[in-house]
Amino acid sequence: MHPLLLSEPFRLHTYGVLLAVAFLAGLFVVSWQARRAGMDSGRITDMAVWVLIAGLLGAKLMLVVVEWDHYARNWRDVLSLLRSGGVFYGGLLGGIAVAWYYARRYQLPGWRTADVLAPGLILGQAIGRLGCFAAGCCYGKPASLPWAVTFTDVYAAREVGTPMDTPLHPTQLYESLANFLIFVVLIWLAPRKRFDGQVIVSYVALYSGARFLLEFLRGDPSRGAFFGGLLSTSQLIAILLLLGVAVVLPRLARGRAADGDARPRGQS
Repeated sequence: MHPLLLSEPFRLHTYGVLLAVAFLAGLFVVSWQARRAGMDSGRITDMAVWVLIAGLLGAKLMLVVVEWDHYARNWRDVLSLLRSGGVFYGGLLGGIAVAWYYARRYQLPGWRTADVLAPGLILGQAIGRLGCFAAGCCYGKPASLPWAVTFTDVYAAREVGTPMDTPLHPTQLYESLANFLIFVVLIWLAPRKRFDGQVIVSYVALYSGARFLLEFLRGDPSRGAFFGGLLSTSQLIAILLLLGVAVVLPRLARGRAADGDARPRGQS
């Protein structure tokens, strides 16, 4: 764990550097996927920038909502959000809202555009979780496994509350690996999809399933609690998203089948 790349003459946080790398990598993949899909890569990349900004703001706002009791009593701690990644699902909802507005304004095909954005988004998440590992946030529960990690940085403990000298599940690395694997799946699926929307819906399903399971290994307290602490906020949202996928995916597939039936013979 190295939360600071530089401490003098100024502080350079590893998380911030990796977040910038995540932005650039995600934008590169979005531009590539747009060209691959025969869409205006410049327009789609501009859209991705606004979606990423909205995602950052949404993630931080969701953290305030989840931890409202704390921030209501300690409003000065709102400034600490500048060093926090926030709650991912808040970022996802914020990004979706901006993407929907942008697509409507510039008359972009909604599902096809979402398919283009999905691989870049999950790649950014994968790199961003490496930043979480460097910062010490989003840590796991105590573990006695051979690959358990022990954080010893006093700065990280002071800034994000990372337990020191205690072997923990490296949940940040678990999620980063899961996200990289999902990225590979989406890149493979994109040119083979059978209908518009298949890539983004696959992203939502795969990420939500992985996040739901990984939440059981998380040890940090800033995750909210429902049903007597049985589920975290992220798990509840993951369930709702998976239910949404179960409703939307068959409709998209049926719409594709109907379009195919409506085509004159000889067309594909």
